[in-house]
Amino acid sequence: MGHVRGISDSAPSRAVASRRTALSCALILAPLMVWVTACSDSSRSLTGTPYDATEQLSFGPAGDSTAAVDPDAPLKITSTNTDGRITDVVATDAVGRTITGQLSEDGSSWHSTTPLAAGASYTVQVSTENDSGRPGRGTHTFTTGDSAAAPLEIELGPTAGTYGVGQPLTAELSEEVADPAERAVVESALVVASEPQVEGSWHWVDDTLLHYRPKEYWPAGSSVTVRSELAGLHIRDGLRGGAAQELQLSIGDRVEALADISGHWMTVSRNGEVLRTIPITTGKEGFATRDGKKVVLGQERNVRMTGTSIGIPAGSSESYDLDVSWATRLTWSGEYVHAAPWSVGSQGSANVSHGCTGMSDANAQWFFETVRPGDIVEHINGFGEDMAPFGNGFGDWNLSWEAWLAGSALHAPDGPAEAAGSPSRLAPAL
Repeated sequence: MGHVRGISDSAPSRAVASRRTALSCALILAPLMVWVTACSDSSRSLTGTPYDATEQLSFGPAGDSTAAVDPDAPLKITSTNTDGRITDVVATDAVGRTITGQLSEDGSSWHSTTPLAAGASYTVQVSTENDSGRPGRGTHTFTTGDSAAAPLEIELGPTAGTYGVGQPLTAELSEEVADPAERAVVESALVVASEPQVEGSWHWVDDTLLHYRPKEYWPAGSSVTVRSELAGLHIRDGLRGGAAQELQLSIGDRVEALADISGHWMTVSRNGEVLRTIPITTGKEGFATRDGKKVVLGQERNVRMTGTSIGIPAGSSESYDLDVSWATRLTWSGEYVHAAPWSVGSQGSANVSHGCTGMSDANAQWFFETVRPGDIVEHINGFGEDMAPFGNGFGDWNLSWEAWLAGSALHAPDGPAEAAGSPSRLAPAL
């Protein structure tokens, strides 16, 4: 009992001591809690909702009016709040292109370093910070006016329609563009989309002509859209992008013809299935058919072929003047696949033509009705020159993918490489 009574007698003194200790701690912590509460004011919080800083910003030539802005002048943004600064600026046009700029060291101003596009709409989002570190946001929209610069017109090709899996796209420019940086601006604005999506690239043939092809042939049954987003873009002083029509193509079956020059046979397949093997004759010595891949350029039910058109003197032993049927063109210089009833005896055994691929009337008509522009005709095992990549039709597929990318202003490691040769539309060779 005494032990219990002793414990009971000491409890009040310990409780009083505990309350005194708690009170002392409360008095010490009170000023600290007041300070923490003051710093937690949402109006000064670094993590609070940004305030609207639009009225504290001046947008230079864009001003605050609805008047069109001069695209040849840089965009300038200035903070009118002496207690704040600009921390970031993001300016994009309607198609999502971002313009670059430079911020002053003290954050009081920003100016664009990328030229504005003419006739474009822009949205500018500005991030700010006041002297207490609170973030602000300001948004401004404006439209640029026209420019006195000459337009770079672009003609996209081919014409809309259905083509074979080897059909390249083309973009012909109204002005020469040779500078690598200027080429990059042009190329990046020529947008190609396909369904299904494939890897592809533009290649600068020369200063006014670009070709586009995928890494491999277009997938059979695919759709292709090419459009220019160059309108209004600054290319160089005095030259801006012009408008261009969007182009849509459909890709048909994968039709390929493999012509063995030495074997005197052509095998035609569709989507990997052999349709027909045809006896042929090709160019003889002195008029050898080119080796390599060629894209069907067009078809003519009848065409007149003359020796004089390819430099053969009239009246000589090699002279000819004939009306030819079922002619499928492979080169601008006059290489065709066509009916050659006069050489049926040599088809499948000897090369006796002046460069064209000849076959019987029935086979030529079947071939004519089976292929379309964009289909591939490849000649192998020949003894003549190789098909040029450019200048005499579409020899684009004779370049490796690495060589093709070397002609791009965007993908080439050392800048664009040019390939000589402008299309030469010469007369047909028999």
